[in-house]
Parts: sequence; C-alpha cells; structure tokens
Amino acid sequence: MEEIKVSPDYNWFRSTVPLKRIIVDDDDSKVWSLYDAGPKSIRCPIIFFPPVSGTAEVFFQQVLALTGWGYRVISLQYPVYWDLMEFCDGFRKLLDHLQLDKVHLFGASLGGFLAQKFAECTHKSPRVHSLILCNSFSDTSIFNQTWTANSFWLMPAFMLKKIVLGNFSKGPVDPKMADAIDFMVDRLESLNQSDLASRLTLNCQNSYVEPHKIKDVAVTIIDVFDQSALSLEAKEEMYKLYPNARRAHLKTGGNFPYLCRSAEVNLYIQIHLRQFHGTRFAAISPAMDSCHIFYGAQQSTGESTENIFI
Repeated sequence: MEEIKVSPDYNWFRSTVPLKRIIVDDDDSKVWSLYDAGPKSIRCPIIFFPPVSGTAEVFFQQVLALTGWGYRVISLQYPVYWDLMEFCDGFRKLLDHLQLDKVHLFGASLGGFLAQKFAECTHKSPRVHSLILCNSFSDTSIFNQTWTANSFWLMPAFMLKKIVLGNFSKGPVDPKMADAIDFMVDRLESLNQSDLASRLTLNCQNSYVEPHKIKDVAVTIIDVFDQSALSLEAKEEMYKLYPNARRAHLKTGGNFPYLCRSAEVNLYIQIHLRQFHGTRFAAISPAMDSCHIFYGAQQSTGESTENIFI
C-alpha cells in the first residue's frame, strides 16, 4: 500500500486533479465522484469504470499518461445503485449533466459489465461509441451467487469485504503486482457497507449482456494469461460474444493490470482510441494527434505489439 500511496505519480495526481462530486438523481445521497482531466473541448472522452473493490483513484496512472498525450479522461466512482436499470439511468443523467453525447468506456471487471449493460440499455439512442473491457464478463451467473444477490444488503461490511478479498490473487507475485493488491485493499477499506453491498448486488444479480444490441460498438478485450478472478470459461465466453473484437493479452498482470502493468494497458488504450482520431468521436485534442506519441508509447513497453495484440 505504501509503495503506490507515497509514489510521486500518485501524489502528483492527488495534488493536481480535483475530485468532483455531482448529484443527478432526486435522491441527494446518490453522489457520483469523478476526476475529469484533459481538454474540456473534447466532447467524446474516455470514461473509466472501476471494479467492485475500486474507487476513482485506481486509474490514476491512466489519467496522468493519457492526459499527457492530449486525451480527455474521466475516472469515476458510482453512487449506491441496487438495480442495473437504475444505474444505467443514473449514468445517462450524468452524461447529460456533463453535456456529453457519446463516450468511450473502459471497464474493469464489474465496471466492464456495467459498461456493456449501459451500451445495451441505450442502443436505440446510442451513447457509447466504443468499449474497452479489462478482465470483464458478460454473464453474472459465472459467479454462482445469483441466489444470494438479494441478501448482500443485510450483510455487515466486514463480511462483504471478506467476500471481495476472496477473489484477490493468492500466493507469490512480483513486487508491482503485490503493490497493486495492497493499494486495492486500501481502496476496498475506504468503501462503506452500502457501497460494497450495492456493487456486489449488481455484480451477482441474474443478468447477461445481449450482444446483438451492441454489435455496432467497437470493442477491445484486455485480459491476462496469469491468475485472475475470471475463469478461462468466462474469458472464452467474452471472445464468442465479440468475435470481431480486438484482443490485447498481457502475459502477467493479475486482477489489476491497469495498476501493475500500466504502460502496456495505456498502450492498448491508445491503439483502441487511435481508430477514431480525426473524427468527431476523437478523445484526443487535434493539436496532439500525431504519430510520434503513439510510437513512443509502443517502444516504452518493450514488447512487440504484433505478438500480443490481435
């Protein structure tokens, strides 16, 4: 925990990017917390959805890197929503409040599932231009918890945290992955009972993605080859659901590659967003839209894109 929390990058992020709190529902207790960085002239930014254990801070390395390259980036934290349709309605109101017609969504685990459901929910009047799904899933039944989904609200916070921690990597991992896990444990501790119970409810209530409703949305799937909370079957199901999706594979990274393998993840985000450069759906400032930014990022990973990006 200390390694990331005391790192210069994290301290720079906390000191330079203000945390905003926005209420869009009639219920004043439903507060969206978000970091909005980069040129405000961009009307189709990339928005980051965290996993069950995450807060808006977990994508600080993406915020710093992408805004440095000229992108507008929003990293957010959800209010307490107990129903998927309620979540989708709340997020639509947030986009209206921010005056954003269409957006690119990056979702990690639960965040990826919510991103898909929002794209599905708004398919008749599309609000999602593209999706990046990191260690995500398309059907909640894979967790075998649908029968307990309606009882999470009754459980005390310590029990909910124990459920979430049970999905974290066990055994020896490299130092960067260990730091990422410690940081996510710290973020988990910052969430209250309602936050956790509502997220686990959304994560486990019986629901699945209807791919025919979002077949026109450009998709990139990022996943890892080492241990993560997702089974191989869940990953294969995602590939079947999006046969035309680009695939970005990381040899290692565990559950939180955006923290411990941020250079590679940031490269894949750039590659995904590059297809929209020069259009009204570009997430980057036209003044920064130049090839040397992309190639500089590619070289920094030390891996060949052709080998691991399909």
